[in-house]
Amino acid sequence: MLNRRIISAWALAGPVSYIAVGFLDAYYKTLTETALVSGIVHAVFSLFAYFILGRLGEKFKTNPVDASISVTLAASIIVFFAGLATMASRFPRQFDASAYVHAPETLASFLVGIAAALPLSMWMVGESERRGVRQSGFYRFVDANLGGLILAALFFSVYFLLGSIFNQPVFRFDDIFFDTDSRLYRMRFGTEFYKDYYERTVHPYVLVIVRPLVWTVSLFLKGDMLYGAFIVTALTGALCVYLVWYFVKETAGDPLYASLIAGLFGASTSQLAFGSLVENYIFLGAAALTFIVLLLKDKPLFMLVIAGLVSFGITISNIAQTFIAHFLVRRNIKQIIVYGLIVGALIIPLNLLNNFIYPKAHPYLWEVSTLQFEEKNVFEPTLQRANFLGRVMLLHSFISPDPLLLKEDIPFLKIWMFRAALKKAPLQIARYETSLGNALVAAWLGFVALGGFLFLKNIFKQDNGFAFAFIFTCLFFFALHMRYGRDVFLYSVNWTYAITLFLALAWRDISGRRWFQFSLLGFTALLMLNNSRLILIMLWASYMHLR
Repeated sequence: MLNRRIISAWALAGPVSYIAVGFLDAYYKTLTETALVSGIVHAVFSLFAYFILGRLGEKFKTNPVDASISVTLAASIIVFFAGLATMASRFPRQFDASAYVHAPETLASFLVGIAAALPLSMWMVGESERRGVRQSGFYRFVDANLGGLILAALFFSVYFLLGSIFNQPVFRFDDIFFDTDSRLYRMRFGTEFYKDYYERTVHPYVLVIVRPLVWTVSLFLKGDMLYGAFIVTALTGALCVYLVWYFVKETAGDPLYASLIAGLFGASTSQLAFGSLVENYIFLGAAALTFIVLLLKDKPLFMLVIAGLVSFGITISNIAQTFIAHFLVRRNIKQIIVYGLIVGALIIPLNLLNNFIYPKAHPYLWEVSTLQFEEKNVFEPTLQRANFLGRVMLLHSFISPDPLLLKEDIPFLKIWMFRAALKKAPLQIARYETSLGNALVAAWLGFVALGGFLFLKNIFKQDNGFAFAFIFTCLFFFALHMRYGRDVFLYSVNWTYAITLFLALAWRDISGRRWFQFSLLGFTALLMLNNSRLILIMLWASYMHLR
């Protein structure tokens, strides 16, 4: 008897497989390779869709409203992805849609592969039921975390799409987008030219953290390290979405609420920008969130040390937020001292290891004279800078304004959110120019005010260790960037997760109210619509120089 659910899953997986294998046929060119890859990829997607359909069927029977909200959220992200792809296809110099379309000579092999995937999927479903796969750790993990995994997968597709547009080598200068050094990090992560030509010590062993991940992914792309870097960046952005979902699910005990929070976070300006642009900042966000989750699950010290070493190795200042969280959550001075001593003892050997594997990658930590390079990013603190920095942290990191378009020292329009007072030019900030943007700002401020009220209302009724950790993390970065940074939006991954999780904790009392759930769902859908305008502006601005 035919399994109707697996046939439906096989059909639903078709468009996803077509796009994925369309991308991979740049690497797997022979007819045999195409058929084999198509069969494997489609079988995997079919099994995942089979599992999702089964869970959805159960959910619609027991709680149809929750199921409808979850499906609507996922559909909104899919529509967002399709809208971005359609928008980008109008700019063929930046985005080549044909890269995801099968060549006529490989289409037949693709169809053969996905046809073979149907009996393969049926056999795998039957085998899994006979062998009791439901009892395996992997099955239980997927079952318990399905909502977060689906959201992570959907946002990965969004981030990778944007990354494949804005990381192309034609963007051959740094500082184009939000003061990022994307050209430098494309080279450092994705080519053999890994040296930091700015000669900085503040990223002491970022290469031994990121390049092995890129190399591993490149094995599946026949050695293409550049696209390996695109994929690793997008995967890390997706990991951040999953970790936000996991934290909220564990603290609130409500997977639907966790999905709504993770959807809002994934659609934020910060995630869209740094989950796609090749830089080191998204890795900082993932390291910070990993540290938070390790604290939440009360994991042993050695795991905290590893996460702390990763944070320091990517950017030295980011070790501070691990101390803040450690102190306010665990409140164990002895353990914090031991943690600091172990991390301090290992950073020099790791710095040496980095430059042993990648000779002359950058100066060593003790070559402090190279820090003089950072002086150009240091500014006098003023009330106006405090005002603008607060707006970037609370508003722009979530809801995109119309960015600044700066014609300066490179043959590209710079697209920034905030511009420090440089070369006697005044401090500048991006502004909201649309009715939708202003309405979302008003709604967001209402959400924030509600979260603040609920936090104060319950401040003495519960353990607020994590909430205070998020508050002091934001205060630390506010103080740091009062002095440091030309476009402070560049550092937004350091506080966007903290603001999101603080509000998620504060809103727990009302997280089960339908009006609140529908409000979050509607806000997130409109947020994606608003933030797509930023992508359009980035495409138009770069088109002016690439046409």
